[in-house]
Amino acid sequence: MAVHLSFLLIFTGLAGSHSITTVSKVSVKAGEEITIPCLYDSKYINNVKYLCKGYYRFSCSTEIRTDSQSISEKFSISDDKIQKIFTVTIKDVTNKDTDYWCAVEDIGRLDDKKYFQLPATGGTPSVSVDRQEITGFKGGNININCYYRNFGVMKWCKLGRSCVTGSSGSIDGTGVTISESGPGVSTVTMSGLRTESSGWYSCVKEDIQMPVHVTVTDRPTTTTPAMTRSLTTLTTRSLTIVSASAVNHNPVSADQALITVQGEQQSPSHHLKSCGIRLSVIFIVMVTLFIWFIFKRHKQRKVESSATTTAEGEVRYMRNTSGEPEVSCGE
Repeated sequence: MAVHLSFLLIFTGLAGSHSITTVSKVSVKAGEEITIPCLYDSKYINNVKYLCKGYYRFSCSTEIRTDSQSISEKFSISDDKIQKIFTVTIKDVTNKDTDYWCAVEDIGRLDDKKYFQLPATGGTPSVSVDRQEITGFKGGNININCYYRNFGVMKWCKLGRSCVTGSSGSIDGTGVTISESGPGVSTVTMSGLRTESSGWYSCVKEDIQMPVHVTVTDRPTTTTPAMTRSLTTLTTRSLTIVSASAVNHNPVSADQALITVQGEQQSPSHHLKSCGIRLSVIFIVMVTLFIWFIFKRHKQRKVESSATTTAEGEVRYMRNTSGEPEVSCGE
């Protein structure tokens, strides 16, 4: 009896099925596409992975393989050997796209396969999300809306790991809260994201699942042109402060220079206003200098003209007192 049971398990493909983990049942709207993740054991890293279509394990047909060079309009497959997950994407799902297997080729043995069901519906799927790809930043939060039709407890599960079944919990050190946002909508919030938070998750309602891929990256740092100009101005001013300190033999500490620089960090609009004021002051100073220069030149010419007239008068006076005829200069 035991021998017969073992033979039956091998024949039906249940033996070794724990080496592959995937979703069990996903509801999809007809005409749309869906991506299914298949988590495999590390011993299968270098093995060929493929998608098999059909209800029976041994008679299913291979639709696409990771070692195939052919291009399919309906199916695509990719293998992430670091995460040990291969994904299959099925486009334009129909009622005929119901039974599939995540499969790994195992030369010399029976290929390892894991069954999943893909029922298509003309209306609203039993469980759905806004999108299957979500990106977040380290230390930040992300929200995922899980839409459902049936009553029951909504769970948030990580593929091959644990699930959060209550209103709050954690997965891989990342906080998870589940709240009802409205009729038929549960919002999952993942807070304090870490690198380990990346991976495939699922909204789970009874026996229906909807896979969601979460990617956690470093928060980008951007520098705008206004910020660049501000930093350049601040650097120039800090150098001026240090130079002036050296000339006056009055050392300025690094903390004082930092305080001065920080004190001048203002918004771009403030810098534009300050620039306008400075240009106005420079213009007024230039005009004042120009007027002063003209006035000084005019005064200098007037003094020179007066000195010349006085000298000419003295010449005439001296000559008259000597009894000689008066001769004007220039005659």
